[in-house]
Amino acid sequence: MEPVRIAILGAAGIAPTAIIRPAAKSPDAEIVAVAARNRDTAEAFASQHGIPTVLPDYESALADDSVDAVYIPLPNSLHAPWTIRALRAGKHVLVEKPFANNHAQALEVAEVAAGIDRVCMEAFHYRYHPLWAETKRLLAEIGDVQRAEATFDIHLPDRSNIRYDYELGGGALMDLGCYPLHLLRSLLGTEPEVVDAGYRPAPDARVDEALWAELLFGDVPARLACSLLEDQEVVAATFTGTEGTLHVEGFVKPHEGNSITLTTAAGERSKQFPLDFTSYDAQLQVFVEAVRGGGDVVTGPEDSVATMRAIDAIYENAGLPLRGA
Repeated sequence: MEPVRIAILGAAGIAPTAIIRPAAKSPDAEIVAVAARNRDTAEAFASQHGIPTVLPDYESALADDSVDAVYIPLPNSLHAPWTIRALRAGKHVLVEKPFANNHAQALEVAEVAAGIDRVCMEAFHYRYHPLWAETKRLLAEIGDVQRAEATFDIHLPDRSNIRYDYELGGGALMDLGCYPLHLLRSLLGTEPEVVDAGYRPAPDARVDEALWAELLFGDVPARLACSLLEDQEVVAATFTGTEGTLHVEGFVKPHEGNSITLTTAAGERSKQFPLDFTSYDAQLQVFVEAVRGGGDVVTGPEDSVATMRAIDAIYENAGLPLRGA
């Protein structure tokens, strides 16, 4: 069977980790082209990563019959419009998180996707790694969940980075907090009510440099926290139940280090997953299988709409403007 031929829209820094290296390891996917706003940038990127074709603009990738699918790692504000264009051009789409600027945009993308027989997948790669499945399995051993907490903090002092740019869909919740939010949604199995939310502003006061929210998933209280500017990176989640505690480290990028620890009356058990198989490898496998018609996509438009609904609700509770508003 021929590999799925993928073009990258934008010479983004995440692309080598997210799709170029995974595709190089897979017989089922091939990166055939890259398009960027600046041709010199695109040519340098293609040369560095062994991509055979440089296209003059994003539209050219969508019009190219030799391209089956596109990967969209553009700034957050461009995710929805280019996903819609790609779907309408007949391409399968793997789009970086967050799916859109806001809930209304996500609904628009989902409506388009529903009428087109193409895969539309949000790149919550962690969800396809075995660490997520093991977390879900062990969660049953702590009894009824009474409390959950999930955090994603990084150290990004460069305020010129697009993550601090409101017009480009920046903010801690958009870039980082969407991961712990998605983890809590996927593991607790229901949608959150926002009880309270707060933030630390970036120099642009419309942007959350850090944000925290108290949520209620049914009758389970949960806390989400995220920050673009902390002294050290923290990627962790803890679930406390009637029969024990489950603690997960490195759930977003398990290939950089991970552990899962279950503590019950019977004692403590820990497990680590190998670092050579990444969440991006797993994600690409699922995407390719779905393109070929043989797999499910759990991070499809319906899931994405729910995530963006929750993000909007958190921002509104915190008193911050929605992105794209």
